Amino acid sequence: MNIKITGSGSYIPTVTIKNKDFSNHVFLNEDGSNFALPNDVITEKFYGITGIQERKYASDELTTSDIALIAAEKAIADANLDPETLDYIIFAHNFGDVNKGAIQSDMLPSLASRVKHKLRIKNPKCIAYDMLFGCPGWVEGVIQAQAYIKAGMAKKCLVIGAETLSRVVDPHDRDSMIYADGAGATIIEATNEEGGILAHETATYTYNEAHFLFFGKSFNKEHDPNVRYIKMHGRKIYEFALSNVPKAMKECLDKSGVDISQLKKILIHQANEKMDEAIIQRFYKLYDQQMPDEIMPMSIHELGNSSVATVPTLFDLLIKGKIKDQSINKGDVILFASVGSGMNINAIVYKM
Repeated sequence: MNIKITGSGSYIPTVTIKNKDFSNHVFLNEDGSNFALPNDVITEKFYGITGIQERKYASDELTTSDIALIAAEKAIADANLDPETLDYIIFAHNFGDVNKGAIQSDMLPSLASRVKHKLRIKNPKCIAYDMLFGCPGWVEGVIQAQAYIKAGMAKKCLVIGAETLSRVVDPHDRDSMIYADGAGATIIEATNEEGGILAHETATYTYNEAHFLFFGKSFNKEHDPNVRYIKMHGRKIYEFALSNVPKAMKECLDKSGVDISQLKKILIHQANEKMDEAIIQRFYKLYDQQMPDEIMPMSIHELGNSSVATVPTLFDLLIKGKIKDQSINKGDVILFASVGSGMNINAIVYKM
């Protein structure tokens, strides 16, 4: 028995926000003072570091569970299965359903239960729950689905990663330009086909790192101090990721028994293009090798950082031929990797 992804789907929101659309924003420093540089310089520097040219926001009437449903329906259709046969729905997100203009998130009932309800699944043995694991949530959901299947507790699982970060950003914080919305979903099944999940690795760092990403006040001191927004210590996250993610990737690959020369693609969380490149360069350096060309498919340039949705969306676009000059074929070995709030790191070695 092998455990494979048998179907995938994604939802790319329809509202495009280009870097130039931030030209009228009032960016402030953390202490509330005016930022020294003009916005055109800010966005130019931002693009040079992150690689983000534009990002996608969900239209006003849609919530995280709404866009997750669309991705889930596509994955179910792709796998050609009856939703009633699903044993688990694992929904990775971070902030629940946040209505446009709202100041509260809504997670009652759970988003997984909402998706199950909208799929009109009657089977009470289909267990639906949410996972709060930061950006690596979808990868961890796949690891959990694999564990259920290995334990004989499940045969078919739906794993979703979806988020609407545009609803929880501080418009006065330059970091708000990083974040985006999106949804990706996959069906994980036991199969007699060759390949599937070969190895996985997960770690949580909290001793000094727990609050590298957090909820904090707006940089605009006139805003209600009780309203909180996603905040991050960017430099600390960058240094943390470069120190720890390559090691986790190596541990995972070594555990799989696959030689690094056999690795065709690395699907890494779309956080920051320069950071992702540096992580993969360091990963190859651990094997005394150079990072190969075209090893790292990217979607961040047009889609931004949609947190937990980035990896499943990237996978879906890649296997369906929608990433320019990139492809994967049956039998190829790929590596999923992610890092995010918690601070959490994980990786999966997977054979197509």
